Amino acid sequence: MSEEQEQLILRTQDARGVVTLTLNRPQAFNALSEAMLAQLKRELDAIASDKSVRVVVIAAEGKAFCAGHDLKEMRSDPSMEYYERLFAQCSEVMLTTQRLPVPVIARVQGIATAAGCQLVAMCDLAVASSTARFAIALSRNVLRKQAFEMLVTGEFISAQEAKVRGLINRIAEPEQLDVELEKLVAAIISKPRVAVAMGKEFFYQQIELGIADAYEAASQIMACNMMDEAALEGVQAFIEKRPPRWNQE
Repeated sequence: MSEEQEQLILRTQDARGVVTLTLNRPQAFNALSEAMLAQLKRELDAIASDKSVRVVVIAAEGKAFCAGHDLKEMRSDPSMEYYERLFAQCSEVMLTTQRLPVPVIARVQGIATAAGCQLVAMCDLAVASSTARFAIALSRNVLRKQAFEMLVTGEFISAQEAKVRGLINRIAEPEQLDVELEKLVAAIISKPRVAVAMGKEFFYQQIELGIADAYEAASQIMACNMMDEAALEGVQAFIEKRPPRWNQE
């Protein structure tokens, strides 16, 4: 069976709409081969139009979360055309992750390096095992000098240091990783899907704007949000001192 035919991404979905996409090349430390990137992109594209999905978790089989690009595969075709195509494919997966209308959480149980660390950085949230390690991250997640040090040294940092540098949100002991992950998931799915989607979209939009433009855009988004049924119900529930009764469709 060729790699293109293998199930390199395992997908599960629970009754709450929590989808878990599991990287499934443990023997290769979940390196991002072309076939794996293609399968991951197909899964993300399907999720983008599926309104039953509330949260996406990206997890991994084996000891490593993701060791980056598949170096053996890259070495087999050392041409500029190939490398440009490969890196464009990877970039599209990363951007698709950020553009999903639902939050994406990285569940990092082991090492995440190079493009694997980039994947963690592009997820909206990240929960890591205390034994996880990271190397080479996007500077937009990490302060400039710290990111540059990671870039030029290639040295690993611990989960604790990754949290200090802003790469991950939460740390748990290995046996408590899913418990900590569930805390985030439960908090997200308790909110209306439409409000979370609007919030995520604007969060990334305003990052690219100047402060004045960001405030102007925020005013428009908040005004539109206040006209939504979920927002009106939330306000009414606050006034009446009762739990909100949101329609989660």
